[in-house]
Amino acid sequence: VVLDEAVESADDVKALGISVGDFVCFEPRTRVTKSGYIKSRFLDDKLSVGILLGYARYLKDERITPERAVYVHITSFEEVGHGGSAGVTEAISVDMGCVGEGLTCDERMVSICAKDSGGPYNYDVVRGLIAAAEKMGAPYAVDVYPRYGSDVEATLRAGYDLRHGLIGSGVYASHGYERSHIEGALATLKTLAGYVK
Repeated sequence: VVLDEAVESADDVKALGISVGDFVCFEPRTRVTKSGYIKSRFLDDKLSVGILLGYARYLKDERITPERAVYVHITSFEEVGHGGSAGVTEAISVDMGCVGEGLTCDERMVSICAKDSGGPYNYDVVRGLIAAAEKMGAPYAVDVYPRYGSDVEATLRAGYDLRHGLIGSGVYASHGYERSHIEGALATLKTLAGYVK
């Protein structure tokens, strides 16, 4: 961490009110361009939370009651499998889609993950997500992420037996100054709405 203050010692830093163990957070520098690109630090998961809130708003505004119970679980412990899925039979992780070499997703699509480092996602859920994207007219890509893990995959490692899937807006440069697009967020929202019904 580099402080933009004239400090020469630990005492100078303490005088600013900064101590060992304090949480440090970077300015996210969030920008939305005229062409619809969303650029920000921490876009991975922050955008997904926005999509889930948009889904809740959509249900409320349209007075839609899903055919099955739906729970939104937002954690602050990404990918550690701490039991958030108890009592459910199916879980969809709304996370992010990787954009890069060897992948077909871009920032204007919803990514549907078929397999990640933990193994394949539930076949029926993956096929259902693809069908929902097609039905809703959402641009999508199906990809495999060999070095990626998700919250729902961690739930399986924690011992839960459930059907699982993973979708998310395409995000370029994950865990850096990331970039997505409004169209990708909308495609993710449409796929989720089409899948849950």
